[in-house]
Amino acid sequence: MINNDRLLVQILLLVLFGASFWVMAPFWSALFWGAVLAFVSWPLMRLLTRWLNGRESLAAALLTLGWMVLVAVPLVWLGFNLADHVRDATAFIKDVQVEGLPEAPVWLAGIPVVGERLAGLWNSIDQQGAALMLAVKPYLGQVGNWLLARSAQIGGGILELTLSIVFVFFFYRDGPRLAVFAHRLLERLIGERAGYYIELVAGTVQRVVNGVIGTAAAQAILALIGFLIAGVPGALVLGIVTFLLSLIPMGPPLIWIPATAWLAWKGEYGLAVFLGIWGTFIISGVDNVLKPYLISRGGNLPLVIVLLGVFGGLIAFGFIGLFIGPTLLAVAYSLLIDWSNSQGRVEEKR
Repeated sequence: MINNDRLLVQILLLVLFGASFWVMAPFWSALFWGAVLAFVSWPLMRLLTRWLNGRESLAAALLTLGWMVLVAVPLVWLGFNLADHVRDATAFIKDVQVEGLPEAPVWLAGIPVVGERLAGLWNSIDQQGAALMLAVKPYLGQVGNWLLARSAQIGGGILELTLSIVFVFFFYRDGPRLAVFAHRLLERLIGERAGYYIELVAGTVQRVVNGVIGTAAAQAILALIGFLIAGVPGALVLGIVTFLLSLIPMGPPLIWIPATAWLAWKGEYGLAVFLGIWGTFIISGVDNVLKPYLISRGGNLPLVIVLLGVFGGLIAFGFIGLFIGPTLLAVAYSLLIDWSNSQGRVEEKR
């Protein structure tokens, strides 16, 4: 009878936990980002708490307000600037429809082997522009629907970001108590190695944050320098967008390739070649060097484990997988090492 009662209690607890996870499902991503944001800025929280004589709630409120200003103001400013550039792009497309493409540049026809064909293709596109627009017109509605769906995703992302900033207040305020709770829970599950795995997860998340954010900042600065040298309008806005897109693989080329095409369209062929080379080898190239270095710096995990976690996590979980992927692989790798070492000790005793 006692065993049956215990089994019933365990089943009820599982149902309760399952229902709780189901209720919390819409907020997991925002909670995760809030936890990551609080974790990486925790030294600032401790410093501010000392300045305020231990008033944790006040320190948490001030830091949360700072994040709101730091994130909301640039987003609003960026939104207005992007709206201006969208109007410029619309006017540019209308000019192409009315005036057509300019004549093919002389250097295009001078390219060995394929130059004449490229120049002929350029001129045929200009001559067939009206027919091309007529053929594309039935698909414009689908493009509009796609843009509408992407706009909805952006709106959802902004809402998720807002929730993350709200949640970060509670992580700031209750962070030490949550850390103690997590440590005790892991001790019940895996024993004395709980502290080691908490440090492993924390170190992995910290290194991934340093690698992703640090690389994005470096790419944004390099992109801004290239845009300023090339004379691309709205260089600061494009630099900020480059930072945002640098957080995803192959994001920066979505900015510098159109900028290069715009320079070529304006007849600035030398600057277009410069920006193309700068974008390929400097803006995008730094990602292949700086990110692996920052992620692996200070850790004892093989670099291939971390990189597989980053890219595999992106594919499996989306953007949040940047942190989940390498953390899961790091813990799994450490568990296998521990198991292998324990098996070796057992065999030695035999």
